[in-house]
Amino acid sequence: MPTLSIIIPVYNEHLTLDKVLRGVMATLPDLHELIVVDDGSSDGTSGVLCEWAAHPVVKVVIHEANRGKGAAIRSGLAAATGELIAIQDADLEYDPADLPRLVQPLLDDEADVVYGSRFAGNGKPPPGYWVSRMANRVLTRLSNLLTGLQVTDMECGYKVFRSRLLDDVELVENRFGFEPEITAKLARQKPRVVEVPITYRGRTYRQGKKIRAGDAVRAVYAIVKYRVKK
Repeated sequence: MPTLSIIIPVYNEHLTLDKVLRGVMATLPDLHELIVVDDGSSDGTSGVLCEWAAHPVVKVVIHEANRGKGAAIRSGLAAATGELIAIQDADLEYDPADLPRLVQPLLDDEADVVYGSRFAGNGKPPPGYWVSRMANRVLTRLSNLLTGLQVTDMECGYKVFRSRLLDDVELVENRFGFEPEITAKLARQKPRVVEVPITYRGRTYRQGKKIRAGDAVRAVYAIVKYRVKK
């Protein structure tokens, strides 16, 4: 069976991180490794990680200063040794219980890349989320147009893929431009892509959601730039 590495980028998520780690361990007891990248947190995240640092499956990577989600994932990828890579957020918007369903198409050799889809799932967005939902749909359609993919939720952070697909790929986006960048660069290899509905419990900005309107502008830039760049 292929080995699985899960990367969890973290920035100021001390209230949810322990629950996420326990959820991942419970749903995937045979996990190869779990790489937590603390992206310069200034809350109690480091204390939570201290309690997990001695776990035989857990690797902790520290950024002394906040560099962004994309940069944190790159550090996680550099430390990963699994044949399959999954990305799990630390804020419980995505339920770790969905991980086995996301991984299964790769284990069954039915896919090379699996995308979670919030739009096909049964999540309950917070009030006002419709604006973000519409923005995500526009970005996804633009991405599909330029990549040839037919996904419904390109911006979803829940992605699982074969690590070999990134062997010769350079990722450079530091923030949320990571999602369209990796989508475009994976699409060039014409992988088998499968979508799996996920449970989504969206947070409000007051609750700690970090993506901002400017990230949508950067996403458009990334969609175009990384699709046409050779």
